[in-house]
Amino acid sequence: MNNKNSKIQEKKVFGIPWNAFIFGFVSFLNDFSSELTIRALPLFLKNVLNTKTSIIGLIEGIADSTATILKIFSGYLSDKLNQRKWLVTLGYGLSAISKPLLYFANNWVFVLIIRFLDRVGKGIRTSPRDALVANTTKKEELGKAFGFNRAMDPAGAILALLVGSAVIYFSSKNAIKLTDHLFKILVLISIFPVFIALFLIVAFAVDVKNGNSSTNKVNLSLKGFDKRFKLYLLTIAIFTLGNSSDAFLILQAQNRGLSILEIFLMLAAFNFITTISAYPAGLLSDRIKRQHLIVAGWIVYALIYLGFGLATKTYQIVILYILYGLYYGLTEGVEKALVADLVKPEKRGTAYGLYNGAVGIFAFPASLIAGFLWQYISPSAPFIFGAVLAIIASISLLKVLSLKRD
Repeated sequence: MNNKNSKIQEKKVFGIPWNAFIFGFVSFLNDFSSELTIRALPLFLKNVLNTKTSIIGLIEGIADSTATILKIFSGYLSDKLNQRKWLVTLGYGLSAISKPLLYFANNWVFVLIIRFLDRVGKGIRTSPRDALVANTTKKEELGKAFGFNRAMDPAGAILALLVGSAVIYFSSKNAIKLTDHLFKILVLISIFPVFIALFLIVAFAVDVKNGNSSTNKVNLSLKGFDKRFKLYLLTIAIFTLGNSSDAFLILQAQNRGLSILEIFLMLAAFNFITTISAYPAGLLSDRIKRQHLIVAGWIVYALIYLGFGLATKTYQIVILYILYGLYYGLTEGVEKALVADLVKPEKRGTAYGLYNGAVGIFAFPASLIAGFLWQYISPSAPFIFGAVLAIIASISLLKVLSLKRD
């Protein structure tokens, strides 16, 4: 490891590794922007544009999966060039430019195009950002770094949803359906934070090199990776196939009688649970086996989804959605830390590309299947399907990581 890498690993803010701290606040600001618009988008599609759930599933599936190839390629490219910061900046920049376009959305095709552009940005930035955080953090602090980053994401969402709730309260507090006027107000509020996030990246994020020259060949394949990492990706794929977009949870909440204001307040409480659980989960994962926390989160997911499939009362939906935050808190940061455990530092960009790619590939059929199950069988069917696959994935993960390293 070169001297610059060692110095940046020692640099901390309130005990948080430097890049993890910076990208934590970038996530805070970016999620503030996204939460005001993306969470309201399925309601906008359903209530304003009268879009069918199968089409909403198509939009969300494409949006979630668009980033797949770019996540793989950007991870590979960041390893190949031994540079990551400019890719991260480009990705956040594209998302920042695309979000204001939602103000002009008047049909589902236009919404799909905007979501596509936003996810292209996510695909470009995610793998290099994760590798940048991992490669500037000591191994024994990976859970802390990713846990902090994951905690700041929903913290931004909480603030956004409280701001959104205030807007709804003073404009149309009893509204059952989202209006075009209200959605445009939320879009306008969401614009500025993402550009502040861009400034933080450019001014304060630190790029580091792994000691490899840019001519080193990086295999954009599973060849050379430990078998446990390969099987881990397979397990992630199984889980993701049942993990449809949260848009369906929001539609189910509206289906059971929640007003727009109640949905926003419920989402704020959900993000609060994610925030307070993500950082402790990351710290705990540095002390125990990470897969145990991931399995715990997946079991929570299975129970919550089963509950959503069976719930008939408004209060049941509210309780379930708030507790759903535990799944995110226990898993998202820890899953990424586990990737760093299973691969060598010089291949982490590619590894995160493959990890994010596995999620993205199966996110498309997951949301597409959910949309069709909702429309042609029942609104409960997507949630029962997701619960079953989560249990299968949990059993698989425990078996996979009990294997010996190659």
